[in-house]
Amino acid sequence: MKIISAAEIDAALDPVTLADALADAFRAEIVAPVRHHHDIDRPDANATLLLMPAWTGADASSPFVGTKIVTVYPGNGAKDLPAVMGTYLLLDGATGAPLAAMDGARLTVWRTAAASALAARYCARPDASKMVMVGAGALAPFLIKAHCATSPIKEVALWNHRPARAEAVAAELRKEGYPVRAVENLEAAIREADIISSATLSSEPLIHGAWLKPGAHLDCVGAFKPSMRETDDEAIKSASLFCDTRGGALKEGGDYAQPLASGLIRESDVKADLYDLTRGKHRGRASPTEITMFKSVGAAIEDLAAAMLVWKRLG
Repeated sequence: MKIISAAEIDAALDPVTLADALADAFRAEIVAPVRHHHDIDRPDANATLLLMPAWTGADASSPFVGTKIVTVYPGNGAKDLPAVMGTYLLLDGATGAPLAAMDGARLTVWRTAAASALAARYCARPDASKMVMVGAGALAPFLIKAHCATSPIKEVALWNHRPARAEAVAAELRKEGYPVRAVENLEAAIREADIISSATLSSEPLIHGAWLKPGAHLDCVGAFKPSMRETDDEAIKSASLFCDTRGGALKEGGDYAQPLASGLIRESDVKADLYDLTRGKHRGRASPTEITMFKSVGAAIEDLAAAMLVWKRLG
């Protein structure tokens, strides 16, 4: 069995090819049960254990089985450790033999960013040039790079609740040639933005519907638990709603789960998921002035697609 590091995953993947692989996976017959979600009591901040299995259909020419084990420890920031860590185990789908153990955290940020880029193909304006990134955690650089690879982004404003962190991440991305600047006035940045990507663990809305301009696209990746929230009710009411998978986004992500529980929206108000979009069942954005929102909580099908692509390129 191979051990595949974060650096090797970085060398194997690029945002466009991975977004294409995710699209192929959502069109294919891949089995992806609802992920197992377990809360872990901790004295500093409660943690989460996630188990995410998936496998290719019986007719696949090259069958695979995979499972991701992820831990989310919000208190790790104070220990200079990443909040999200994990391992992905890829198996031969014909025999069950282990093929590779991959850096789960790196695979996660890659596939999450690629899913957002895939959704933006359908939901963002094709001329989107200004982006705001809310949050400067591990996902932020990958989301910025993925959106820049798939939309004509010319300016990226990066906001974080700790401004020094935003400055540091922006400086690193500028060294790589990305047009990123740190900002402290989130409202002003969002009012000008074509794409607003958010990846935080906030329990209170950071993005307000009153700030969104016509044609804006919201890409909400954080708030993966029902108790978390990145957008307010006005944002939900003003946007056409999309998601990665209905089973996850409607039940686990607070941005949709809370409005559903309060009666603000119904399940039918979510127009399409990535299955519908990639299979042509829904066109996505309907007009240049429509406000769209994509809620992502992550899906095992995305992990398997990413792991399969890494294996095919490195195995």
